[in-house]
Amino acid sequence: MTTEFDLNKIREQITSTDQQLLKLFAKRRALTLNVAKSKAHQIRPVRDQQREQALLIRLIKQGKTLGLDAHYVTCIFQTIIEDSVLNQQAFLQTLTNPNLQMPTVSVAFLGDKGSYSYLASHRYFSRRAEKIIESGCSSFNEIMELVESGHVDYGMLPIENTSSGSINDVYDLLQRTNLSIVGEITQPIEHCLLTAVNTNLNNIKTIYAHGQPFAQCSNFLDKQQNIRIEYCDSTADAMAQAFELQDDSVAVIGSEEGGHLYKLQALEKSIANQDENHSRFILVARKPIDVAEQIPAKTTIILATGQTAGALVDCLVILKNKGINMCKLESRPIQGRPWEEMFYLDIEANLKTSALQSAITELTEITNFIKILGCYPIEHISPTNVPFNGEN
Repeated sequence: MTTEFDLNKIREQITSTDQQLLKLFAKRRALTLNVAKSKAHQIRPVRDQQREQALLIRLIKQGKTLGLDAHYVTCIFQTIIEDSVLNQQAFLQTLTNPNLQMPTVSVAFLGDKGSYSYLASHRYFSRRAEKIIESGCSSFNEIMELVESGHVDYGMLPIENTSSGSINDVYDLLQRTNLSIVGEITQPIEHCLLTAVNTNLNNIKTIYAHGQPFAQCSNFLDKQQNIRIEYCDSTADAMAQAFELQDDSVAVIGSEEGGHLYKLQALEKSIANQDENHSRFILVARKPIDVAEQIPAKTTIILATGQTAGALVDCLVILKNKGINMCKLESRPIQGRPWEEMFYLDIEANLKTSALQSAITELTEITNFIKILGCYPIEHISPTNVPFNGEN
């Protein structure tokens, strides 16, 4: 005897279950915000990774009794933990910097709606503001000028990519600005080949792309024959071009999420050279911020050393002796001074700590130039890993 299933009733049950899950997610988020409030007057780190690991192990074991796979449970709760940490950090930052509590913010970014800078801006401020006033720009210099002049509160700038490396134009602009870095965010870059109409890959003759996505998808593009690349100022401009043309021989490189804003569809997905492709963005503002002591912080400085043997090594030894970890070192030519380099250092330390203050004092004594570009919360949340074994 065959049991009949009513598909509509099953879907109604799924919808009802999803609604219950959303309410529970909201309840859990509210509880974690109360955790942040309890830490507001205590110098306790936001993260306790031993507790997170114990929590995941317990949930995996409970999930197993319910027929849930360990990887499935881990992925869900790693996302929940990341959301909890970021929300707690955002809350503690508003307490430390009351002037940041603005329901509306204005932000300048490269391109228009749908660009990766647009997506990064909305993702960053989703926890910090109720409304975003957008200013799409055609160049990094225009972004900096809008912030410096006070026309917008913030500027979102891509600084490096895991595939194509550092974005030198932004590093060069940081040499001569008075703006401060006040935040960062790592945006996953999921390049797709997008089209405005139904077509197939063999029909594509022209691809519109910004220079960075083009470089990051070079392996895929090298395999295509008789295709012309049209460079655009931003990914958003490229998508706008494709939408306007409505041509089955035209495609664009961009994100599927951004493409939806232009009614574009993904013809090919995951076309980047690297499967794990991320861009790191920095947020700049006219004034620096303080970082709550409970939050992991990063400080960016630039310095110029003398042209003597071991000058840079001497600077790095100072950081080592203070127990300070340098997570990024970049060199760029000093404009107007041939063969001289400016060094950019990202340091995992809060500017307010005595160790970093002491290090900066010592660095000042042995360098020709030093400038603090900003101290800001570390936004990248490393997932808490749980070893999978027979018990889990």
